[in-house]
Parts: sequence; structure tokens; C-alpha cells
Amino acid sequence: MIESLTAALPHFRNTNSGQFFLMAGPCVIEGEDMALRIAEKVKHMTDKLQIPYIFKGSYRKANRSRLDSFTGIGDETALRILQKVSREIGVPTVTDIHESDEAAMAAEYVDVLQIPAFLCRQTDLLIAAAKTGKVVNVKKGQFLNGESMQFAVDKIKQSGNEHVILTDRGNSFGYSDLVVDFRNLPAMRSFGVPVVMDVTHSLQRPNQASGVTGGQPALIETIAKAAIAVGADGLFIETHPTPATAKSDGANMLALDQLEALLVKLTRVREAVR
Repeated sequence: MIESLTAALPHFRNTNSGQFFLMAGPCVIEGEDMALRIAEKVKHMTDKLQIPYIFKGSYRKANRSRLDSFTGIGDETALRILQKVSREIGVPTVTDIHESDEAAMAAEYVDVLQIPAFLCRQTDLLIAAAKTGKVVNVKKGQFLNGESMQFAVDKIKQSGNEHVILTDRGNSFGYSDLVVDFRNLPAMRSFGVPVVMDVTHSLQRPNQASGVTGGQPALIETIAKAAIAVGADGLFIETHPTPATAKSDGANMLALDQLEALLVKLTRVREAVR
């Protein structure tokens, strides 16, 4: 199913290696130098391993627990950085949108529009994203099963856009934890669209008393291996040079210097199950 993305995404290299594709980058765009540095390093790794790569970075974080949480460096500034990453590093980019009127704006700068999990049923938002003609990546709500995502796919395709990705990011387990039900991946893949496992967000521990989301980054390798084993077409991994200093979601990110070793292991899992 990865082949369906090749024509729709500038710079997307389907290497015919049979490997998964990767969406990776910081949670939020913190600055130009950091974004370019992360993109360049990840591209070097993925080129070596023949893994098609999409750079990920939020231009703004609209869903934060506390009013004093970092939300971004300014919409246009961050979007221009994403555009520069695409042009200078030669990779497609993905960012999330939150309201219908953001779709056309963000589409001028990035290649993939991402619908956050909490918003995956928002009809107007899905339609607005679809009408840009960009690839639309919809994250499955923590409150839904995989079968329910058929309706999100239908809304986008019936709006004239065939370029859809579905991403799982775990299911709510009580008030302050998430679990991954791997049945959701083949269920969503049965809709004929590429399916991605959001490895790092599925390890969040939300709704902490401090107002800062926790996480279990030690389990990133476990979730990633399992996702590849059950047939995920792609992986979504947030990464940062120093997660402890990241301005958003540092508790569940993967340190950038640990990414390549993980990708090597994952390519072997992919080869074993192909």
C-alpha cells in the first residue's frame, strides 16, 4: 500500500526495498536549526536503510493540558521552517491541523495534513483537509476501535481525495494510561489505505496531576517491533536530540542518537515477516 503514496508526495522515495516508511521528527517546531538538523540526520539513516521518510513537526500545539504549556513559535514562522526542510533536505513533510480554516493555510507549506486523534470525527475538518488535495493522515481516536475509522476514510474519499493514511496511537485505559490493541492495524488496513503505528504517542500517560503528560519511552522498541510484525505499513516516531529539554512530549520521545539502532532492528523484523 505504500506505493499509493509515491505519486502523491513530492520527494517520497519508494525504494522498492519492501520496507516500512517512517514519519519522524520533533513534537513541535522549536526552531529552524533544530528542525533542519533532525531532518538531515534522520534522512541519512533512512537513505542508508532504504526506508522512505516523511519529516514530522507540529507548527502549533493546540491540545495542551495547561495554559502555560509551550504551543509554538508562531504559525507562519513554523510553517516556513517545514517548507524549508522539504526544499533543503528533500523530504516530504507532515503537520497537524486543528480547525477547518487551517487546512488551506497549512497546505501551502506541507505535503501531508494530519488530523489529531481527538478530532478524527470532525466532519468539517476532514472535508477541509480532503479538499486541499494533500495526503490526509488521520489518527485514530483513543476512544475508537479500528473498524470505526472506515467512516473517516469515507468522508475524505467522498470529498474527492483518495490519498488517505490511518494512524493508530493507542486506546484509553482508565483515566491516565493507554494500551495498544494490535487488532486495530489489520482492521484499518482492510480499508485499502496505508496504516501507521504512532509508537511514541501510544506510550503516553496522559492526565497526570501535574498537567504534564508522562510516558514510557523504554517500551518504544517493543511497540515498534510488534507493529511491524502485524503488518504496519509505516511507523510514526517523535524524536529529539535531548528529549529531557524538548518543549512538548519529551516524556515519551526517542532520543535522536538511539533512532538508527532501532531502525536497523526494525528492518530485520520487516524482512523476517515479509
